[in-house]
Amino acid sequence: MLSSAQNQLNGFIDYLRYERRNSPRTLAAYHQDLLRLSVYCDKRAIGNWSEVDNYTGRKWLGSLHQHGLSGSSIQRILSGCRSFYRWLIREQYATANPFDLLKAPRHPRKLPDTLDIDAVQQLVALKGDDPLTVRDRAILELFYSSGLRLSELVSLNIGDIDLLAGEARVTGKGNKTRVVPVGRYAREAIQQWLAIRKDMSAEAELAMFVSRRGGRLATRSVEKRLKGWAIRQGVNRNVHPHMLRHSFASHMLESSGDLRAVQELLGHQNISTTQIYTHLDFQHLAKVFDKAHPRARRKKVKEER
Repeated sequence: MLSSAQNQLNGFIDYLRYERRNSPRTLAAYHQDLLRLSVYCDKRAIGNWSEVDNYTGRKWLGSLHQHGLSGSSIQRILSGCRSFYRWLIREQYATANPFDLLKAPRHPRKLPDTLDIDAVQQLVALKGDDPLTVRDRAILELFYSSGLRLSELVSLNIGDIDLLAGEARVTGKGNKTRVVPVGRYAREAIQQWLAIRKDMSAEAELAMFVSRRGGRLATRSVEKRLKGWAIRQGVNRNVHPHMLRHSFASHMLESSGDLRAVQELLGHQNISTTQIYTHLDFQHLAKVFDKAHPRARRKKVKEER
């Protein structure tokens, strides 16, 4: 691509960084995806973004599929390209969006992994009063109590949680904030952690959860600690933080049936994202039906010969 096209790409990334305030991870994903398109255009002697048409876009997406990219990955790339061209049109670098009418190949939607209620209770029941155990117990209880993402949990500051009101203010995707309830067990665990937190944290540190060194706890550390506790607590699953979020959503929907409320609690922008938990709920009902209904399962009759 010509240098002017590369400058336009850099301008779009700056727009995402400073106007949209997207996270560094999101910026990196956009940049990587658009560089792929740039390389494809270079091989076909396309020097400007305005020269990319619907046919070129369709052929490029098809090549991604042929190279093994999943439908969900291509959908993400397609969404990024549409956003990029909307910005190009706004800045008058292009007159049409070649990706508007294109669709990614369909892919089967994978149901999220969850723990049943007994397994969750087994996992969060940490024994011990050493500082790291007290901290980790508060983390596990808060994950399951409020359905937080890993990034939301580690970014919490002390002032974000109101134990008296039983709520927490969290910053989710796109720097959007929401207030979520904090349950009784989580409040008790956080109270115990706050009583000893000052012995671990650096003097000016605002983070709710800190490491041995006194600074904000890293996401990788939380993942590692959670896997370790799952093994020690006898939970025979590959447990990760998002599994607790999935479990929270599934159990809430199973008990309440209120999809909109679960959407608000999770911070999902589109209810279609939340609807996947209705499939989990139906699976649970189907299992109950198979076990309980007298005509749910029929015995196999051997044919007489």
